[in-house]
Amino acid sequence: MHQSKIKIQLSGTSASMLFPLWDRAQLSKEYSSLFYDEKAIELVEKIDYDFSTSDEPFLGILFNIPRKGNLLAGSGLMRLGARQFDEKAKAYIADHPHASVINIGAGLDTTFYRVDNGIIHWYDLDLPRVIDIRRQLLPEPNRLTYISKSLFDSSWCKDIRDTDNGVFIIASGVFMWFEKSQVKQFFSMLADNFPGGEIVFNFRSRSDEDVDAWSTRFPPEQRDAMRAVWMEAMKEWWEKALQDQKDKLNDMIISLYVPTKPDGKKWADIEAWWNQLSAREQDEVIVGFMTSFRGGVGSWVLDASEFTKWDSRITVIDQFPVFKNIPRDSLSADIRRYMDCSDESGKASIFHLRV
Repeated sequence: MHQSKIKIQLSGTSASMLFPLWDRAQLSKEYSSLFYDEKAIELVEKIDYDFSTSDEPFLGILFNIPRKGNLLAGSGLMRLGARQFDEKAKAYIADHPHASVINIGAGLDTTFYRVDNGIIHWYDLDLPRVIDIRRQLLPEPNRLTYISKSLFDSSWCKDIRDTDNGVFIIASGVFMWFEKSQVKQFFSMLADNFPGGEIVFNFRSRSDEDVDAWSTRFPPEQRDAMRAVWMEAMKEWWEKALQDQKDKLNDMIISLYVPTKPDGKKWADIEAWWNQLSAREQDEVIVGFMTSFRGGVGSWVLDASEFTKWDSRITVIDQFPVFKNIPRDSLSADIRRYMDCSDESGKASIFHLRV
């Protein structure tokens, strides 16, 4: 019997939780030998939502990029980092089978369904409006508790019922949305409430604002293909977007640090402007889009050496590139090059700490 789809209402940063969900579902379909998330596939098929346009400006563009068959042009492949989180969680759970695991900024994350040992107690923490949507799509199973609070509201720490058998914390794609001072405060809060607990999270370990440091690592034909896919994705988004979204896109273009701007506000004006930009200027535009999407928050970078300066109770267990030890043999040469470049440049890292 056909199951009707569920309509959800999203706005602002809450809409961004669909992006990693969609990526994980696509990765699971295309690269199941490397990563498989059955629950993510199930949810994407269950949600009544047009991923190609999105209710949030620019998210639709990001969704369209991997749909065009070029994961390299977007961040889709970065979701392979979920495999690293899974392995860290499974290792901790193997040593602490009755542990409490806390997923910070859970959104529509489905890690619980991939790593559950049948004994642990799991907590998904996010803002009330996000948890409401999560409950609508994923009712709480046994041993999984939803907490509707901000990660900076320390009262949630008292909602974790059992801390005697180990505490493991996951924070995937969370800290990029906040200022450094807020994140420092958060880690001190963890040390106050969960001494000896561990946390694994990802963050930028090198700025992505240096266009040459990243894009010139790829062959010219691959960079050309990435730019072309970006423009195709933007055009498809434009054709479906509401006028207020188009207005925001035009405002963002006006704010970019490129020497010329479109002569008008129609798609033909934007396309003509794009085509007369140099390759480097087009790369600058793409980086500007990504910075705008983040709202300028979390533009800082992080290295493991900083944590003991933040709080002497913090111990660094590990820091490693996102794609470390992920098999590449079954992947295309372009994808392998992308993964190698990311790891060699130190653009993004997985951090594992004890508090």
